Amino acid sequence: MSQKSLVEEFRENYFRNNPKTVQVCDVFLLYVLLTGIIQFVYCALVGTFPFNSFLSGFISTVGTFILTVCLRIQIGPNSPFGKGRSNERAFFDYIFANLILHLWVMNFMG
Repeated sequence: MSQKSLVEEFRENYFRNNPKTVQVCDVFLLYVLLTGIIQFVYCALVGTFPFNSFLSGFISTVGTFILTVCLRIQIGPNSPFGKGRSNERAFFDYIFANLILHLWVMNFMG
């Protein structure tokens, strides 16, 4: 098997076996990951003068990434953690946890 056929097979299986909600979560995870990388590179190149602002932004991206991974695990098609729980309930828990996280981040910024 060539590498191209492996990538094509992975792509086909991914789109065939995962619902759109999981695919949207994956795209959002990629966005949050890139945002965290950009923040870290900016901090490394420019400096951390308003350190609370950098730390708040970075904690926000890391926390959002972790909470979104938890959501993805709960709404996944073969997830043992989502048994007996609806996707709407998992999404409500996600929104509530994000609200608490970002209230803490705003409080930390001052």
